[in-house]
Amino acid sequence: MTHQNLTRILPGLLTAVVALAVAFAIHAAVPALPAMTLAVVLGLLAANLPGTAVWTAGRARPGLDFAGKHLMRGGIVLLGLKVSLSDVLGLGWLALLLITAVVVASFAGTYWISRLFRLPADTALLIATGFSICGASAIGAMAAVRRISHRDTVLPVALVTLCGTLAIGVLPLLVHPLRLSTEAFGAWTGASVHDVGQVVATAQTAGPAALALAVVVKLTRVILLAPMVAMAGAEQRIRHRREQGSRAGGPAAGKPPLVPLFVAGFIVMVALRSSGWLSPGWLEAAAGLQDVLLGAALFGLGSAVRIRTLLHTGARGVLAALAAWLLIAVLGLAAALLMVP
Repeated sequence: MTHQNLTRILPGLLTAVVALAVAFAIHAAVPALPAMTLAVVLGLLAANLPGTAVWTAGRARPGLDFAGKHLMRGGIVLLGLKVSLSDVLGLGWLALLLITAVVVASFAGTYWISRLFRLPADTALLIATGFSICGASAIGAMAAVRRISHRDTVLPVALVTLCGTLAIGVLPLLVHPLRLSTEAFGAWTGASVHDVGQVVATAQTAGPAALALAVVVKLTRVILLAPMVAMAGAEQRIRHRREQGSRAGGPAAGKPPLVPLFVAGFIVMVALRSSGWLSPGWLEAAAGLQDVLLGAALFGLGSAVRIRTLLHTGARGVLAALAAWLLIAVLGLAAALLMVP
């Protein structure tokens, strides 16, 4: 990176770092509020308060866009270090099949709902990916492999954050009416809540047993990010080849990658974590770095959302997201009750 480029993005990166420090401080004071969700909310505030809106839209914008795109990819790579194949396989084949079925059904259902509300195909794809797998991280991965504009990820990230935050408040209230055991609630949370931090915030209300199961179920969904992105990449390559052939009949130039480099890095990190070679200290340090990268990225994405624009163009998106959230909650509950009778 040249000195000129560094000078250009530095104000935005420093802004993201300061905001992230505030998010971590609030999370330390109120653990029920995930730091990643707070990062998005602070980004939204920074983009819409009169005192900071000019800064985030002007001098800080290049660095915030850099964070939203490139730091997000680094965070996705390190996310792989949270996934241990032994923990995933320990759930048993029935649970694995149920979780996979929830992901596939929620992806298809969310995409269909989004299109029913007349959202663009790319937006529907990103919303379906984020809701069914792992929130903003999955949205960033899918946007990269499909070469979807960074600007077009803003609405899906806002919606997945909104609904994930809604789950933190709503799901614990349903434990007693639904007569769920601690383990069933943990499985439900892991199968239906979007972001890892939101899963932790929701499940910990029922105790350590619910939290432990919720995290493993959630990380099983996370591991499905790689095959889903690979399939999307393969479909993009086929489409690209057809378009090139219909234009000139010549060799296709600039083919999109089947699997982006950062997704391959995610797979390598999963293998490394599963090998058991890394000490707890290294895993803890990587988890801290991942939080910093993803938090800065989410602040950058949140700072691009203008509430007026969102209210004007995103009303259908909000309704579609709420419908999809209800669908995934029902699918996740059914799977949880089958996993934990």
